[in-house]
Amino acid sequence: MAKKANIRYLLASLILILSLCLGSGCFYVEAPPSPPPSPPPPDVTAPTNPDWTLPPAEGQNPPLPDFISVVAKVKPSVVAINTEVVTYDIFNRPFTQEGAGSGWIIDKDGHIVTNNHVIEGARSITVTLADGRTFPAGIVGADALTDLAVLKVDSTNLPAVNIGDSSKLRIGEWVLTIGNALGMGITAKEGIVSRLGVSIQVSSGQTLYDLIETSAPINPGNSGGPLVNMAGEVIGITSVKLAAVEVEGLGYAISSNTARPIIEELIQKGYVVRPWLGVVLRTVEQWLVVRYELAVDKGAFVTEVASNSPADKAGLAPGDVIVSLNGTETATAEDLIQAIHSSEIGQEVKITFWRGDTKNTTYAILAERPPP
Repeated sequence: MAKKANIRYLLASLILILSLCLGSGCFYVEAPPSPPPSPPPPDVTAPTNPDWTLPPAEGQNPPLPDFISVVAKVKPSVVAINTEVVTYDIFNRPFTQEGAGSGWIIDKDGHIVTNNHVIEGARSITVTLADGRTFPAGIVGADALTDLAVLKVDSTNLPAVNIGDSSKLRIGEWVLTIGNALGMGITAKEGIVSRLGVSIQVSSGQTLYDLIETSAPINPGNSGGPLVNMAGEVIGITSVKLAAVEVEGLGYAISSNTARPIIEELIQKGYVVRPWLGVVLRTVEQWLVVRYELAVDKGAFVTEVASNSPADKAGLAPGDVIVSLNGTETATAEDLIQAIHSSEIGQEVKITFWRGDTKNTTYAILAERPPP
């Protein structure tokens, strides 16, 4: 009897250890090395239209009676996007990697809105409509800073979705995400608006602003799909989620009001016009302070200055640390980028910077950012 008890005790101990191991994440997968730069994206398949404008925001449609009605109205306008990207293994051998995302039809002529990160670096892009038809797609324009892109397929009379006014959203309002979750086809998930006007830094030098936080599940493949209200209007473009242990219901969408002018410029010009100083920046960190013997421990460190740019004409040089623009402190590279984008093309700005142990002031006239 004692022997059987010992066996039962050992089995129970093993089960407990295994449970603790699984719960605490004892299994690790080594991250693959960073791949080299991807090849350029596909060519644009159609010229941009300088006269193209979005229709007025809806906001006047009455709420539909239930989720079924919302999905029936919006789903025909949602597309699945599949991409092929050339990447490299640890032996620097190229191989093709497939990706999946979502998008939505913004006009009957075949313009489709999605996220920039869905199509960035893609060698080929394929769009599948709700009725099963598949088309190759070209990139009309993309903007990495706002994570938005517009594609074009060669088809007409497509079912375009209505765009709503995101400024009318209220916390607690029902919303739906509709998209190509996990690359398994178009699905719909419900949730509420949890928070408004959220800003999230998604990478060094890139922060997304005026985001809508939602409890509606956002899974891989949902990126670029619409977040819609109960009137069946697009009030956001699903973009990012926070994924961590014990974190649930924190998905984010770019608000429709933020996206509207970006989408219009992408279709009209193929790129977004912004003020330009002509510098490449990085945030001052401790190793930069030590490496370059900087006199300050915060600011925007200049790594490159474009020839004949406003910064070049103002006398800025690599190694300078910009600490304010027009009297507003720029403690990070992101602070300076945001300050520049909040200014106007042709505006003269006052720049305070450190060069070695000397604090200096100069003035620059911001120019229009050159086309990509």
